[in-house]
Amino acid sequence: MAQQVIAPARSISGGIAIPGDKSISHRLAIFASLAEGPSEIRNYSPAADCRSTLECLRRLGVAVQSGEKGRRRKDPAQDPGNTPRVEIQGTGLHGWRKPRRTLDAENSGTSIRLLTGALAGQSFPSKITGDASLRGRPMGRVIEPLTQMGAHIHAHEGGFAPLEITGAPLHGIDYTLPVASAQVKSAVLLAGLFAEGATAVTEPVRTRDHTEIALAEFGASVRRTGNRIEVAGGPRLEGRQMIVPGDLSSAVFFMAAASILPDSKLRLLGVGLNPSRSAVLDFLVQMGASIRVTELAVESGELGGVVEVTSGRTVALRGGKIAGADVPRMIDELPALAAMGTYTEQGVEIRDARELRVKESDRIAVLAENLRRLGASVEEFEDGLRVAGRAETHGAGLRGAEVDPRGDHRLAMALAVAALGARGETRIRGAECVAVSYPSFFQDLNSVAQR
Repeated sequence: MAQQVIAPARSISGGIAIPGDKSISHRLAIFASLAEGPSEIRNYSPAADCRSTLECLRRLGVAVQSGEKGRRRKDPAQDPGNTPRVEIQGTGLHGWRKPRRTLDAENSGTSIRLLTGALAGQSFPSKITGDASLRGRPMGRVIEPLTQMGAHIHAHEGGFAPLEITGAPLHGIDYTLPVASAQVKSAVLLAGLFAEGATAVTEPVRTRDHTEIALAEFGASVRRTGNRIEVAGGPRLEGRQMIVPGDLSSAVFFMAAASILPDSKLRLLGVGLNPSRSAVLDFLVQMGASIRVTELAVESGELGGVVEVTSGRTVALRGGKIAGADVPRMIDELPALAAMGTYTEQGVEIRDARELRVKESDRIAVLAENLRRLGASVEEFEDGLRVAGRAETHGAGLRGAEVDPRGDHRLAMALAVAALGARGETRIRGAECVAVSYPSFFQDLNSVAQR
C-alpha cells in the first residue's frame, strides 16, 4: 500500500490542464457504442473508472481503441489533436452481443448503474459486478424503476451487486425519483431508448444533465420541462466527434488549495462549467474565494472555460453551510469543501447529505476521523458533519499526521488539500486510490505547490 507524503506549501501558483470529466466520459462512451458508425472522443478521462466502462463495452462486442497521442497537453485549446482519445465503432441500438464473461465495473458506480439501464433492454442475459467497495453500494434505486419498465434483474441479498439481468421487452414509464440521483436518472433514460413509447423521469431537484445533453448530441429526441425529462424510445443514434471538458469535480481540489493558501495565483484550463454542476463555484465565492471565469465556449453541447483563482497575503474565507437542494448539486465536491473548514472563520457545515455514507466509503465517518487526526475540530451528524473554523479553534490550525482515506479517491485528494496548510508533513496511506478518478493528481499538485 503506497504512501504519499504531503509537505506544507507556502502558496499555489501556475497552470494545470484538468483531465477530462469522468461523468461525461462514461456517457459519451456508452452512447457512442449504441450509435451507428464511428465516434471519436477527445480528452477522454484517464480515470480507472472510465477505463472500466470501456472494458465492459469491449466485452459486449464493441470495437474500442484508446490511447494518447503525444505528451499531455498544457492547454486543451492549443492542440486538440494531442489529447487522450477513444475511438468507438458503434453497433447501433441493438448491436451489443452477449458477453462471454461477467462484466466488471470494478470501483465505478456510474459504470454499473448506467450499463444496467442499457442491459435491461437487450435480448440476452448478462451479469455485472464490481470490487468489494462497489458490491457494498445499494443498487435498489436503479432496480426499482427498471423493473417497472419490464426488466428482470436479480440482485445479491436483495439489493447489491452482482446483478443478473435478463433482457426483456421494455415499456416507457413516467417515473419520479424518490431521491435526486443523476446516475439513476441516466439509467432509466438509457433503458428508455429500448422501450416502447416515451420514458420520463422527474427529479425532486435538478441534477447534472450530461446525459440529456449527450443523448441530444447523438440524435435522440430529448425534451425537458422543468424537472421532468422525457426521451423517445427507439431512436437512431449517429456516431459523432466529441470533446470532453476538464472535470470540475477534480478542479475543485485545486481551487480549494489556492483559496486556503496566501499569495496564490492559479489558472485551470479547459474546465467544464455546465450550469447543473457549477453551484460549487457560487459557494466558494460566497465563502470569500476570489474566482474568475474566462474564455467561455460551448463544445459538444457542454460549456467550458478557464478558471482563475487568486488569494491575497491574508486568507479571509468566511465559511458556510451546504444543505437541502444544494447537496445533490455539489455531492462530489463536498469532501474538498469540508477540507477547507479549518481555514475559514466560521467553519463549514454539511447537512442533508446521507448519500455520502454509501459512496466509495462512508465519507462522513472517514472524513471526520481523518480531519481530527490532523487536529481539526469536527462534529459528526447522521446526515453530515461540521468542521469548526478559526473563530472556535482560536486559529490553532492543523498539524501533520498519518491519515487513511480507506481507498476513497476523493477523500485522499481532500486530505491532501487540508495537509498543505498543516504544520509538518502528512502521510496519506493507500494514496494510489486517486487513480480511480485522477491518476496524475499528486504530480499536478506538486507542480503548483510552492514550498
